Amino acid sequence: MYKVQLKEAYFSSNDDEVLIDTTVGNLLRDIATSYPSQVAFVDIDEDGSATQQWTYRELLKDSEELAFALSTRFVKGDKVVVWAPNIPEWILMEYACGLAGLILVTANPSFQSQELTYVLEQSKAKGLFLISEFRGNPMAEIAKEATKNNKTITEITDLRDKKKLHQHGEKNPDLPEIFPEDPVQIQYTSGTTGFPKGAILSHTGLVNNARLFCNRKKVSSSSVWSNFMPLFHTAGCATGTLGCLQAACKMLLIKKFDAKIFAKLIEEQGVTTCFAVPTMLFALLEELEKNPRDVSSLEVISTGGAPVPPELVRRVRESLGCHLLTAFGQTEHSPMISLNPLESTLEQIIETAGQPLPHTEVSIRAVENNQMVPVDSVGEICARSYGIMLKYNDNEGATSAAIDPDGWLHTGDLGTIDKDGFIRVTGRIKDMIIKGGENYFPAEIEATLIMNPDIIQVSVVGLPDHKWGEIIAAFFISNSTVNIKNLRDHCRKNLSPQKTPSTWVRVLEFPLTASGKIQKFSLREKYLEGNYGEKLEF
Repeated sequence: MYKVQLKEAYFSSNDDEVLIDTTVGNLLRDIATSYPSQVAFVDIDEDGSATQQWTYRELLKDSEELAFALSTRFVKGDKVVVWAPNIPEWILMEYACGLAGLILVTANPSFQSQELTYVLEQSKAKGLFLISEFRGNPMAEIAKEATKNNKTITEITDLRDKKKLHQHGEKNPDLPEIFPEDPVQIQYTSGTTGFPKGAILSHTGLVNNARLFCNRKKVSSSSVWSNFMPLFHTAGCATGTLGCLQAACKMLLIKKFDAKIFAKLIEEQGVTTCFAVPTMLFALLEELEKNPRDVSSLEVISTGGAPVPPELVRRVRESLGCHLLTAFGQTEHSPMISLNPLESTLEQIIETAGQPLPHTEVSIRAVENNQMVPVDSVGEICARSYGIMLKYNDNEGATSAAIDPDGWLHTGDLGTIDKDGFIRVTGRIKDMIIKGGENYFPAEIEATLIMNPDIIQVSVVGLPDHKWGEIIAAFFISNSTVNIKNLRDHCRKNLSPQKTPSTWVRVLEFPLTASGKIQKFSLREKYLEGNYGEKLEF
């Protein structure tokens, strides 16, 4: 934990850890040389059984073989879309692309034709690597539809067709020289507020961010990381996969989160760490109440993407016996900006997203004039570091709006930083509610409501209103009989009266992104269409 006393809303870069000047491929070579017999990852079947596994020596061998094959069909800088769930071939493609100088473009396996078409065309991809079907989604059929008018794609390959995947083309196999500043991935933003943009990320950004994040989590070569975050998201393929690589630890590759399977794996595989959103952790705790397991191997879980209820932190500590650390990041920053240290207090874990990672500057700036605000004042959270994306793919206007001339990444998130350097996220600029000319921050109201024991998960949005412009609405999930008067009184006890929601809607589930974040724009649209949730009256 950094000992600071900030005088303004600016946290300077701490250089207590080194930045390494390397690439994804060279890092794999280094780890395979130092830890050749260490298990790199284990493929976990959908029933929770361990199937094939790779040591770091085997992982390098298979990745290099695939990289040489790809080098005969593509050239350095070509973009290839990997459209698949968490399968071993995804990991091999990640490293092979890094070795061959290709830019891996990620795609959600639940995509339908319009979504896949957008990613293929916006990225100008040359190759599409997929599986034929996943959880009822006919991916091969969708790929035919999405590529029928595409003039750029030269290859569509089933990742499970090993012969075709490893076939050699007309060019001689040769791996080009790769530089740390070269692009290695295009990650499309998760779309919590609208249509996604493709963030181009570098080797140095992804490699260093994963290492510094995992160092703060105290991940080591003896750790066992359960990776069920989707590989098409930076939490899965960067923080998880590349973090495990640098720690030279074992990663369990899980196709999709399932609380029962996860509990089984903790007991059988000795899982020590993972990244999980709050909804996953609630599901795990409920599963363990019904079917107790030995979870004593757990050491630390990191979480983010939603407010963390105090009850969740308490239950994780009591039932799982491990640390729960809150984090903040975004795709455009490779992705992590801050994380609570192990030494953080309960209050800091509940209320903040921790201190910035090493080599990362953070400032809080007024939205209207980009000037730095005082400590504990709300403004836009901005970051400046090695991890900032190179740019948005083929979108100069969005890039200029996101990265200012001084190199600050404007995250679009509102928040504060306190004198001790801990960041509090208060909401998205686009989510800010303007009621009667006054600004209201959903995250502040959500943080208050989540402290009520009747609330499991909550999302606050603005709804159109002819008198006020917008009104404040709270959408929530609860397992108990809820008295709206009690929730209203809870708000008024902890917040100014005008911040109390006037509309209360109970829902069974939220529309989520693949990484577990609530899609507020979708939530609002569904409610206004009249087919979402149960509106409760006083």
